[in-house]
Formats: sequence, structure tokens, C-alpha cells
Amino acid sequence: MKKTRIRFLAAGAAVALVATLAACGSDSADEPTTTEDTTTSAEQPAEEPETPADDATEEPADDATEEPADDGASDPADDLLAGLAADTKKDITIPIAAGWDEDVVISHLFKYALEQVGFTVDLPSLDIAPIFDGVSTGDYDLFFDTWLPNTHKNYWETYGDQVVDVGVWYENAPLTIAVPDYMDIDSLADLQSIADDVDRTIIGIDPGAGLTDVTENSMMPAYGLDDWTLKTSSTAAMLAELKAATDNQEPIVVTLWRPHWAYAAFPIKDLEDPENAMGDPDEIHVIASTEFAEANPTLTSIVADFTMDADTLGDLENFVLQGDWDEEDYQEATAAWVAENPQVLAQLIGG
Repeated sequence: MKKTRIRFLAAGAAVALVATLAACGSDSADEPTTTEDTTTSAEQPAEEPETPADDATEEPADDATEEPADDGASDPADDLLAGLAADTKKDITIPIAAGWDEDVVISHLFKYALEQVGFTVDLPSLDIAPIFDGVSTGDYDLFFDTWLPNTHKNYWETYGDQVVDVGVWYENAPLTIAVPDYMDIDSLADLQSIADDVDRTIIGIDPGAGLTDVTENSMMPAYGLDDWTLKTSSTAAMLAELKAATDNQEPIVVTLWRPHWAYAAFPIKDLEDPENAMGDPDEIHVIASTEFAEANPTLTSIVADFTMDADTLGDLENFVLQGDWDEEDYQEATAAWVAENPQVLAQLIGG
């Protein structure tokens, strides 16, 4: 399957290349050098009477009869393109969970790849609750950022039997509580020791996020933080406060997760969790609507095989999200990143 994916990814480019080579082949077949070679051979009478030449001509004929069997063998790239052509839903909606940066870049990467092979992809940015609801009803087709079994446990209990769990594309994705590495604290059990330094406040993300739920209803009670406040707003607001604090060497506590580009951008560290109150690391799943999976079995199988490692994902996030790109230019940024990393596109859906 890996070989099939690699062959398909640049399928559009491969088809163009084959067409070019075919054109070159037909041009060379018409070149006068062929007749010149034939004439030269005809001017050598000493070789004409040799009878072994007749036997030799028969043997290549046998070989020639065997070659079409090889030429007629099914090509995986062609088979996959035929399968995608047979998929019936060409206009796809992939909602992005607002503020979840791995979801932003992976959704844009798939949009770029799929639009190279004839699909149209829309990427609305939404809160997590309407995303699960929309995938369950078929209003949305694919969602690349379902964290299981912990982060989105409540949503999964409600919608899990109404969507298709396509597969896991990223393993070992923990929810974390992070602080600047210059703070003299290493464990969640020691948060009370710096309570006054941070006004008993943890800076969180949006209220509906699974990370918010786990922090508020599991971690804070486990470590006796009943008199603390979890300040929620958005991921962008949390990151802005984190940047301001680290720029000024000030104390701050934030909710975070891995993978995330913030670990490379800011001098921060995760606090140890001896009570395991944040839960074991999740896996990031792709979910699909039932209608999409039924209409697009080939594309669904491609998505099911997709994976990305931490280093590649971090590089993609840094390039797209931390480069000189506005949000409306993320597709341009993705295209530029793919140009520098063509092997990733090749591993995504073939070539």
C-alpha cells in the first residue's frame, strides 16, 4: 500500500510526464534516421545469405509475443486514478477546528493535494461542537483532528456511532500544562507554590475544547486547585499571552498539547503529571460522514493510510503558520512547502 500511495501522489505530474514521453516517442519514430539505418543495413549483401539470421529473427518474435503480457499488467497509479474517478463526491468540505494548528496545516495539505487531482475542497473554520454535529449529519465530509480516547471523549460518546472512524494519522498526542522553562517548578503538584506569581490563573483556549474540559474537570480537582481560575478565550489569545510573558521573562501557566509549534517557538516545558490527571496521550483520528465514505471508497482508503511524524508536522506548522503568510495565503504557503518537500506529497496520495 505504501508503494501505491507513493506512486499516486504526483499522479497529475506522472500523467503529464507519460504524455510527454509518448509524444517524444512518436516523434522519434518518424525521424529519417530510421530509414537511414535501414538503407545502411541493405547495403551489406555479405550478411544477407546467412541462414542463422532467419533463426535469430524467429527468436525475437517469440520474445515479442511475451512482452505485451507485461505491458498489459495493471498499473497501481492508473488503478488508483480510476478509483478516484469512480468516487462520486467531488466537492468536499473539511472543517477546521479553530485554533488547532495541526488541523489547520493538515487540512490545507489535503486541500492542496486533492485539488491537483480534480476535487474541490472547502475549509470552514468552526468550533469543535458544530464540527462533530456536522460530520454526523453529512453536512461536512472529513475532519482530521479527533483526539481519542481522552480529549474528545464526550463528543465521541454522543457522535461516535454516527460517523466513520477512518484511521489514526498521528500517535502519542498528549494534553499538557506548560510553563516557561525559567520558572522554578516541574510538576503540577507544585502549582500551589507559584499561585501568587500567576494570580492563581491558568491561561486556556476556547471553552468548548476537550483540553478545557480535561483541565477544568480532571486536572484542577486532582491537584486541589479549586481556588484557581481557568481563563478561556481562544488558542490565539493564549499564545499571545504566552509570547508576551516569555518575551518579558514573566511567569505564566498555559494549557497546551503536543504536537504544537509553540514548543519550538517559546522557551517552555511541560509540567509532570504524577496523578495522570491530563490522561494518557491520545491518538489523532480522521473521521468521515457515512455518506462521504460510501460515495468515495478510494479516497477514504487513501486517508486511512495517511500518517505524519512529529518532525515533519512541526516543520510544516512552522513554515505555514510562522512564516510571512496571512491566513488567506495558507494554500500558497502549503504549495511552497510542498515544493521544498516533494517526498511528503508523494507519500500522501501517490505519484
